[in-house]
Order: sequence, then structure tokens, then C-alpha cells
Amino acid sequence: MSEIQKYMRELGRNARAAGRNVAKAATRAKDEALLAAARAIEERMARLLEENRRDLEAGAEKGLGPALLDRLELNEERVAAMADGLRQIAALPDPVGEISDLNYRPSGIQVGMMRVPLGVIGIIYESRPNVTADAAALCLKSGNAAILRGGSEAIHSNRAIAACIHAGLEQAGLPLEAVQVVDSTDRAAVGELITMPEYVDVIVPRGGKGLIERISREARVPVIKHLHGVCHVYIDDRADRDKAIRVAFNAKTQRYGTCNTMETLLVARGIAAEVLPELGRMYREKGVELRGCDATRRLLPEIAAATGEDWDTEYLAPILSIRVVADLDEALDHIQRHGSGHTESIMTEDLGRARRFLREVDASSVMVNASTRFADGFEYGLGAEIGISTDKLHVRGPVGLEGLTSRKYIVLGDGHIRT
Repeated sequence: MSEIQKYMRELGRNARAAGRNVAKAATRAKDEALLAAARAIEERMARLLEENRRDLEAGAEKGLGPALLDRLELNEERVAAMADGLRQIAALPDPVGEISDLNYRPSGIQVGMMRVPLGVIGIIYESRPNVTADAAALCLKSGNAAILRGGSEAIHSNRAIAACIHAGLEQAGLPLEAVQVVDSTDRAAVGELITMPEYVDVIVPRGGKGLIERISREARVPVIKHLHGVCHVYIDDRADRDKAIRVAFNAKTQRYGTCNTMETLLVARGIAAEVLPELGRMYREKGVELRGCDATRRLLPEIAAATGEDWDTEYLAPILSIRVVADLDEALDHIQRHGSGHTESIMTEDLGRARRFLREVDASSVMVNASTRFADGFEYGLGAEIGISTDKLHVRGPVGLEGLTSRKYIVLGDGHIRT
């Protein structure tokens, strides 16, 4: 057995033991740990920024692109948001032990469902160090132990954030092994983590399409995944022009390197001449590269022609593909062929079309008159998210506390026997 195998199995054994303690921990203890960790993050902000600076400098030397560096970067606002996220999770109801659907059966027994932790959750992620805090907090509040394997490009940031989480666990009297960060940058660690079903109950990968495809292909542990975010905004010919322009601009430019950023804009032919010239001007001023279909280029002749590959690409960069479609039917067909099941939005004042879009689009989040950038656990009131699942089982969309639990049947009787 190699050293990395021994190391990962030790993490797994520790997590399994800690998971039993966390599963039965009182809500008060879990919340105390989260609040203490939030204070530690704020008190150690200078240290966190210093460690993050080391990662950024190393990333720049390795040639990481602007989008990846943006995902890697911490600043005072993002550190403060991490602490706020922990406090929000602490304020959420504890799902563990919640009983629902309790009903009497004809036999006299009561049958219901109780929400329970999944056990040990392995999270594999790239770049974003804030995932360390979010994932640890969500796993802890939902009664799970966590093994966190961040990307090598964020190793210093992740270690510093994990130290803050451990400070909170220690203050609350909970085992430090409830949250473990894989301290090795050896890529073999991932291969071990995803093939230890005796220690790990579920894997949550967050990162590029290549990483997630590899995890899905090689894992011997169930995976909650999203492959990528090819998100669309469709501007219907019954949309409010000003609303549509504002939302389409925000959906692309509010932040480029996120999975809920719009990558393709669809515009109904009947309104294209009203919205595209103004949107084109706004995107150009923001530095967004536009690629369009023939109809789009007749209105925006200076832009490049879109290729077939563009419609399937998650750019994570200031690049946007634009297609003029005949109507809602053609928009729905395009989304069906090229969407990734992440987030889709329609701009329309027609209630019937809005309802049809909500009903027919197959995605984890479907929106009316709102920016795709709202597809986020924090914005949905989950406190934070461990990822956005484009799977249909066992959870879909932003994965918060309930997504990190399962349910078991409970039966209450009083000496009942089956006859």
C-alpha cells in the first residue's frame, strides 16, 4: 500500500468515527462551532488574505487565466461573505431528526419519515477557497463529516480557512476530524477518495467539466454532480424592453467565472432590432466578445460569427454567443439541444408563455424575468451551497442542508403485531 493510500484511509477512518459523533450532536453545539468559526475567519482576515496572496502569485506564475484567478482570489468582501455564510447556516433550522408525513395506518401503527445525515461526504473542488468554509459548514450543520480536497492552486488558502473551522469545532467540543482538508497536492489522493466506499458515503465534485467527468467515470462512491453551466436567457417578443436589456446585461457581466453566468443569449426575431443594438453597445463597453448567428450579425455587423461549438461552450469568460430565434418554440428547441440542465431564464410579459417555459424547460433552475445569476444557494435562502446539481437524483439544483441528508422510515407502535 502506497503512502497516499495509507494517508487517505486514515482520513477516512477518522471521518467515519467523527461522523457518528456529529450525527448525534446537539443543534446548539453545531451552531456554536459555526459561529465561533465565523469569528475566527474575521479575526484572521489578514492571515487569510496573506495565504491567498501566496496562491494567487503561484497561480499567475503557472499561467492561470483571468477567470480562474478570479475564482481563486479572496478579498475583504469575500472573506466577510464567508463569515456571513457560516452565520446564516447556523441560523437555519437543523434538518437532522426532523419528522414528517407521520400518519396512522389501518393497522394502528404510525408511519413517518425522519431526516438523517448521509454520513461522510467527500468534496473535490478547484480554485474557489470559499468552498472550504461553505462545504464544511453545510456538512457540519447537516450532521455529516467532511473530507475536503481542494485544488493545489488554493492549498495555502484552504489550510488557513480549515484552521478557522477547527477553532470553531474545538470551542464547541466537537471532533476536529469532522472536517478534514486533504493536505496532499498529490493527484492520486482524488483517486483514493472516490474509491473508498467503506469510509465515504457520497462524493460532491465542483470544478471543470473534465474533473467531473473523470470523477463520475471512476468513482465507486455515489456522486452528486453538475457537469457544466451553459445557461441561457431568452428574450421573448412580448418582453419589456428595458427589463430584458437590464437582465441580459447582468446575467453575463455581473461575474464571468461562475456556473450560473449566461453563456448564450436567445432573442425572438420580433424584438431583436429593439434590444440587440443597445445590448451590443453595452457589452462592447464592458469588454465582452460577442459571437452571433447570421441574423444577429445583420444587426451587429462588427461581431464574429458563432460556430456550432459556441452553442455548447461554457466560456467562464467575457465571451457571449447570441442567436436570433423565430419564437418560443425555437428557443425551447435550442435550450433542449444545447443547455446543460443548469439554469434557464425567459424575459416575457406573457403569463402563458412564462408558464410554458417553466413547465417545459428541463433544468435545475428555471426563471421568469430574472437574471440567471440568482441560481445560488445564498440567494435561494439556503445560507450557502455545496454545489449546484444538474442530476435528478438524489438532489437537484443548489445543494444545501436538506440535500446533504436522506430520509428513513420510522414506525411507532404500542405492541402492534401483524395479523
